[in-house]
Amino acid sequence: MPLSEWSGVVKILAVAAALNLTAALLPAQAQQGAAVLFQNVRIFDGRSGTLSASSNVLVRDNKIAKISPAAITADAAQTVVIEGGGRVLMPGLIDAHWHAMLIRPTPAAAIAGDVGYNNLLAAAEATDTLMRGFTTVRDVGGPSFGLKQAIDDGLVPGPRIYPSGAMITVTSGHGDFRQRSELPRTIGGMLARMEQVGGSMVADSPDEVRVRVREQLMQGASQIKLTAGGGVSSPFSPIDAVTFTEPELRAAVEAAENWGTYVVAHAFTPAATQRAIAAGVKCIEHGFLMDDATAKLIAEKGVWLSLQPLPEELRQGLPEGSVERAKADEVWPGIGKAYEFAKKYKLKTAWGTDVLFSPALAQRQGAILASLVRWYTPVEALAMATGTNGELLALSGKRNPYPGKLGVVEEGALADLLLVDGNPIENIKLIEDPARNFLVIMKDGKIHKNLVTGGRPN
Repeated sequence: MPLSEWSGVVKILAVAAALNLTAALLPAQAQQGAAVLFQNVRIFDGRSGTLSASSNVLVRDNKIAKISPAAITADAAQTVVIEGGGRVLMPGLIDAHWHAMLIRPTPAAAIAGDVGYNNLLAAAEATDTLMRGFTTVRDVGGPSFGLKQAIDDGLVPGPRIYPSGAMITVTSGHGDFRQRSELPRTIGGMLARMEQVGGSMVADSPDEVRVRVREQLMQGASQIKLTAGGGVSSPFSPIDAVTFTEPELRAAVEAAENWGTYVVAHAFTPAATQRAIAAGVKCIEHGFLMDDATAKLIAEKGVWLSLQPLPEELRQGLPEGSVERAKADEVWPGIGKAYEFAKKYKLKTAWGTDVLFSPALAQRQGAILASLVRWYTPVEALAMATGTNGELLALSGKRNPYPGKLGVVEEGALADLLLVDGNPIENIKLIEDPARNFLVIMKDGKIHKNLVTGGRPN
């Protein structure tokens, strides 16, 4: 099915379930246009290392209208008042390396499975993602345009999605999931199944790269994802391989910059990372095998480093003796070193999870964030997943699908907020149990969860 029809598939197949789900999750308080007043909350603003004194926060429509230590008198006729009781109000969490369409299916089902069913799986996972307190994700590979539209249209509760569209790769590169039986590729011929569903696209020249980049932009990509080096999950992509040539990478960067946005590049090794930076890539994903010289280069060029504290269970879940397990064994020791380089050179560091094909691991999204305390303080980790990730999202410029500030609690910012039962900058483990500890989840000014007793209209 052409990718252009995916939006319709999501809407037609998901509407009945979504309406029932929305009725269960969204109380009358969540209607658009209503004002919400949080009283007596201590604010973690997404940047500061300390909480505010007792404050009041007024949300009107989808933005934070006023923050004051003094009482706020709301002028809306039906203002919802939430008594914070001294609890912590913080920004919604942001996952900067997510694959919305690739969490629940198996690898085979993601490519060969029924498109409609896969969209329904992704919609269910999107709702779970939101209810874990993740109000925004940057999707760095997969056909998530239809899912994004369904969420934005209110058909399915879910996070804001910054979509990259299909990963762009080279023949035998990371993201090329074709079998040898599908070779040789016919230039200008039929697309492979992975390309038909919009998972990844093969481009083996600067001209082909430009076409594939522009196709993603035409569909609404907020940034472009290329795989500049080998990867763990791709069967024919050695870790040490440097895939795109510099002219190919430059073609992608030029096409993206012509649209006012940027390119992110999957890269592990120094060679892949350095070539991507030379071509003008603005964000390196992973960088786990970088060396000191590469870390210095990232700092000098002001390039973003998007890191993920991949859990050990992910590596151990790969079959012993498999090519994928051998590659994971090569990569995993570099994760800690990459974080050490990031701290040493004060790199602009984003946080994400990179969960693939594991709904169980996705449920531990908050725990993966909390694991950053191996290298950072709790407040540094939380700031990375809120204010810092929000700065990264802003690189999309006019291609930003959600103009406005994200990841912060300040006047004028978009109202994505969590009310936490406890102090997460003292006990970051609170975010590991969102069902218990996130009492209120608000996205875009709408309440998707409210367990606070005493919330009432004025």
